[in-house]
Amino acid sequence: MITAVDTSVLLDIFSRDPTFAIPSANALRQSLREGAVIVSDVVWVETLASFPDTTRFEMAMADFQISFVPMSREAATRAGELWREAKVKKLPRKNRVVADFLIAAHALDTADRLLTRDRGFYAEYFKGLSILSP
Repeated sequence: MITAVDTSVLLDIFSRDPTFAIPSANALRQSLREGAVIVSDVVWVETLASFPDTTRFEMAMADFQISFVPMSREAATRAGELWREAKVKKLPRKNRVVADFLIAAHALDTADRLLTRDRGFYAEYFKGLSILSP
């Protein structure tokens, strides 16, 4: 089982969020017990930016056994197509950004599921994406 992780879950853990840190950490542990845990380019960038330096970030990712798996061209194309569709149809995006589409397309392309707190959005826009929530 390969689990892709959304940025919000990692930020919950690394920032010790009072509401979500424990459930997010438990879900991450579950994912590690069941197989590999990966992140996309986007999640890597968003999470790294929250650390004071790159060395600490890379150590934290290694400690949690989280691997960087770059996005394929196919996943990037899928994200772009879905983003375009959302813009054309003017679907309620609830302040969504293209990064959300990139994260989900990467998960569909490289993982068996996505670990995220944002189940509703991903389920709505990415049919067939298996979601694990903390």
